[in-house]
Amino acid sequence: MTDTAPALPSLSTIEMAREGRLLRITLNRPDALNAINLQLHDDLADAMWFAQCDPGSDVIVLTGAGRAFSAGGDLAHIENSAKNPHLFDHETRVAKRIVTTLLDIDKPVVCRLNGHAVGLGATIALLCDVIFAAEGAKIGDPHVGIGLVAGDGGAVIWAQRIGLTRAKEYLLTGDLLSAQKAAEIGLVNHCVPLEELDAKVDAFCEKLLNGAMLAIRATKILTNLELKRLATALMDAGIAYESVSVRSADHMEGIQALKEKRKPKFTGR
Repeated sequence: MTDTAPALPSLSTIEMAREGRLLRITLNRPDALNAINLQLHDDLADAMWFAQCDPGSDVIVLTGAGRAFSAGGDLAHIENSAKNPHLFDHETRVAKRIVTTLLDIDKPVVCRLNGHAVGLGATIALLCDVIFAAEGAKIGDPHVGIGLVAGDGGAVIWAQRIGLTRAKEYLLTGDLLSAQKAAEIGLVNHCVPLEELDAKVDAFCEKLLNGAMLAIRATKILTNLELKRLATALMDAGIAYESVSVRSADHMEGIQALKEKRKPKFTGR
């Protein structure tokens, strides 16, 4: 860390720490399995923006506190947004900011997928450059399972990782994959035993930190150009479609079914 490195921001739902030139960002709502409420959503955008501009780091690790990476949207928050769509409209603007900032960061971003990554949690993980997932973790984007369009980044990144045909299968059904299956099809880079996760992540980050950082950063910029083009083309439409679906009867039914722990009865409205 350089003497001129700025102080880390203080965020209520995210912990940030430097370890030399490594910046560790931890989603920190462990009691809620790091489910994303309005505060975590806003904090994540701020954390990513800081990481992008931080002169005190060269590599970023993104992970979750406790047993999960992120269990997706917080149910109480989802219901509140459905009843007050102006809150969801704010959230979609922040979601676009999260996606574009993650793609703009020229430092390598390594995901330590310590547990389940669902919905926007999955999108955030998949937008990282290299993903080490713990055995037992599951990953998926079940937006459609609660009557929502997968408009906050899933349609951008899934097909780029596993191809259009597989991406459609998982986005249209909302099915979750095991970490092992995700590694087999290339959705994540590695699936490792949980007790080996830290060692694997640390060794990979050390390799990057000892590399030619100017060349590494420029290579990342180059490989992200197509992703950025896709995000520019798709995110506004995705946000618009998701904003329409959040106002649908099917979405309210999906929420109610979750609360009652039953299968939803969708009507297509």
